[in-house]
Amino acid sequence: MRHFLLVTLLMVIIMAAEASKKKERGKEAKGGAAECADWKYGRCVPTSGDCGAGVREATCNDQTKKHKCKVPCNWKKDFGADCKYKFGRWAECDTSTGTKSRSGTLKKALFDADCQVTIKVSKPCSPKTKTKPAKKGRGKEN
Repeated sequence: MRHFLLVTLLMVIIMAAEASKKKERGKEAKGGAAECADWKYGRCVPTSGDCGAGVREATCNDQTKKHKCKVPCNWKKDFGADCKYKFGRWAECDTSTGTKSRSGTLKKALFDADCQVTIKVSKPCSPKTKTKPAKKGRGKEN
């Protein structure tokens, strides 16, 4: 019985030592990428077309990584998803151009993106003014 317990204890110690060696090897492999603190990120480049899923390259010293990213497919693609803006209200419709506009101030620049401090966006004026439909009452009308 003692012999069995001794062998079992010895196997547990060996397995624990092997596990710690694997952890050390894993840290060494990842250590090179983690040591670099000055990563430079490029723009998000769509894999097909001018918007949608894409890839962004990150470089630091002689290391290069590729990260998945996404370019918006709406009006935001003009300035990209890396520049976050706080927008004001839409201005009244300019009848000469048929558009209304609003301006935004930079709130946050992700991935050290080169963003404009203020931007102005515009969209076509809506052809009709929206009216709220009258609510219908529930139950019997007496």
